[in-house]
Amino acid sequence: MNEFLKVVRERRSADKFIENVEIPKEDFNEIFRDLSLAPSAFNLQHAKYYVVENKELKDKVYEAAYNQYKIKTASAAIIVTGNKKAYLSADKIYEGSMMLGMLDKTQYHMIIDTINSLYEGWGETFQYDEAIRNASLSAMLFMLLAKDKEWDTCPMIYFDKDKIKEILDLPENEEPAIMITMGKVDNSSSKIRGYRKPVDEFVRFYK
Repeated sequence: MNEFLKVVRERRSADKFIENVEIPKEDFNEIFRDLSLAPSAFNLQHAKYYVVENKELKDKVYEAAYNQYKIKTASAAIIVTGNKKAYLSADKIYEGSMMLGMLDKTQYHMIIDTINSLYEGWGETFQYDEAIRNASLSAMLFMLLAKDKEWDTCPMIYFDKDKIKEILDLPENEEPAIMITMGKVDNSSSKIRGYRKPVDEFVRFYK
């Protein structure tokens, strides 16, 4: 079994963590460096990460997440947001490609016009959906990268978004997409992996 499959197969959602375990800053730095390669629509890189390790602040996040115990024991609670207005930075993102000669001026303006037309033409619902979609793609890669460094995670959606926005003083354009608790799993709470559908129940081929 190759290393990638090992990471995929061993990743589990942790219900309980060993308390008072600190995640080295170097591990976070390496994870986020590789995470910058995550896919995103038009390379707009919608996702942003808020890493809460401070106990007092984590207690507030715990309350905003309806007192879910895993937040109490986790080394960090990480809120992943998606930027609904990411398209407004397209000019800065693509300007670098133009400066490097990867795009000429005409191609640059065509891409920017296409992005603006799509995001503004399809409106706020599309901008919201794109923020959640792209942040979720990034979050999945984050969990795999964390597992590769032998850290355990659990994705969470059951939290009060408005309270989280207030606690972290999030900008209006950022939408909390998912929360990820991270640390070392407490194996005393481990359970057998739940039922997984056979492939033919969730895949259909068209030839």
